[in-house]
Amino acid sequence: MTTIVAFHAHADDPVLLSGGTLARAAADGHRVVVVVATDGMDADSPTPRWRELEASAAILGVRRVVHLGYADSGHGPELYPDPPGRQRFARADTEEAAHRLAAVLHEEKADLLLGYDPNGGYGHRDHVKVHDVARRAARLTGTRLLEATMPREVVIRLVRALRIPFAYDSAVLGRLYSPSSAITHRFDVRRFAGRKQAALAAHVSDVRGRGRLSAVLRVLVWLPAPVFALVAGREWYVEVSRSGSPRPSLQVSARSGRSRRRR
Repeated sequence: MTTIVAFHAHADDPVLLSGGTLARAAADGHRVVVVVATDGMDADSPTPRWRELEASAAILGVRRVVHLGYADSGHGPELYPDPPGRQRFARADTEEAAHRLAAVLHEEKADLLLGYDPNGGYGHRDHVKVHDVARRAARLTGTRLLEATMPREVVIRLVRALRIPFAYDSAVLGRLYSPSSAITHRFDVRRFAGRKQAALAAHVSDVRGRGRLSAVLRVLVWLPAPVFALVAGREWYVEVSRSGSPRPSLQVSARSGRSRRRR
């Protein structure tokens, strides 16, 4: 049994980017821990989003959920002042945040850390910070690091097909996630799509909310299970060497877990 620590920015991110991977790992007997940087507390009390995260994580088989203690930095041109008693994650000192994450990695004796690609996926400031903090924590602890991402070409097709409400120009689309050539691990998680969809539905605040992605989340939750499996049944990662550069691309067998170098 190995221990996998998945580091994410916000409460709903573990499902969207790595839910199938986490469910598959838990089903295979590995210990799965989720660490979120933000959205966990309101003063000293858990927020509804935190309780939803715990419910969602339980569906995936996650054994422990940890909050690093930062506040959500929001999305948009303006970074608002810090709320009382907490610092917005985008303003956090990377070294300090990395040591907080490293403490969890040491405590859990983690074998694998999941972070984000250099673009933070779609460029959210908290996601970019997760990338920086995860890379530093991996170096501090010597933990193997995989960065969750999606093939850029697939994302562009989804953005257009689902009419995701972002005013992306061609230059922005060209910076989303990672090019297919950079991806080292591709996991087929269709067998766990039902758990992933149920875990997504547990994030009631986001699904029923009025946020920019709430309409898309509702569509995903309401999709027939076979269709959801087609849409969200694969997850992608880039493995990072200890020097900080991507490793040569690999193809991973969904059944055996073995991998081979792409030619």
